[in-house]
Amino acid sequence: MRIVLIGYGKMGHEIEKVALSRGHEIVCTIDIDTQDRFESEAFRSADLAIEFTGPETAYGNYLKCFAAGLPVVSGSTGWLDKMPQVKQACQQGQTFFYASNFSLGVNLMFALNRYLAEKMNAFPQYNVSMKEIHHTQKLDAPSGTAVTLAEDVIARLDRKTGWVNQATEDPAQIGIVSQRIGTTPGYHEVVYDSEVDTLTITHNAKNRTGLALGAVLAAEFTLGKHGFLGMQDLLGF
Repeated sequence: MRIVLIGYGKMGHEIEKVALSRGHEIVCTIDIDTQDRFESEAFRSADLAIEFTGPETAYGNYLKCFAAGLPVVSGSTGWLDKMPQVKQACQQGQTFFYASNFSLGVNLMFALNRYLAEKMNAFPQYNVSMKEIHHTQKLDAPSGTAVTLAEDVIARLDRKTGWVNQATEDPAQIGIVSQRIGTTPGYHEVVYDSEVDTLTITHNAKNRTGLALGAVLAAEFTLGKHGFLGMQDLLGF
């Protein structure tokens, strides 16, 4: 597979390493200072783009890929207000695979989180809150993973109607505490707390390799498919 990497920082380099180890070719890398490569022959020769950038640039990058007929696999977060437009583009023939987190462990956590939220409807004595920690270069807060966790709970736990990015005493809101510390790859915690005990689901990423592998597996899965795809399609959850 001939891959364009959009976003060539630490995550892009890790994806490159994994992709090459699996026999793929990186035909073009694009970063903030090499935007002219969107017009290059190398870009147009690719089979697929893997995009990991930031909330200010992600959606524009998708549009450039769609204009070239390139499927996109993206792990960028903070742009989800544009999701309806992306899904509409997929209905019109584009292909887009999105995950707020490509880690297998995190996606297992998503499944556990959904299951536990449903069960907790029967136990109103437990209040749910969340915490996430990432490296200081991560621009958006809360993380896309934390938002996914919170929205999955809200969809299943009747006593919660929304989330806020801070600790809260509002019984209808999920408080998400976000911290940006050093080079932390990613830590997520969902806590159910009562007067007698505490139940916690935690995922602690040790490095970026799991994310990179998930992104390359998603690219392999996406090639030749059409429409809007996600980790539930890839993993069968």
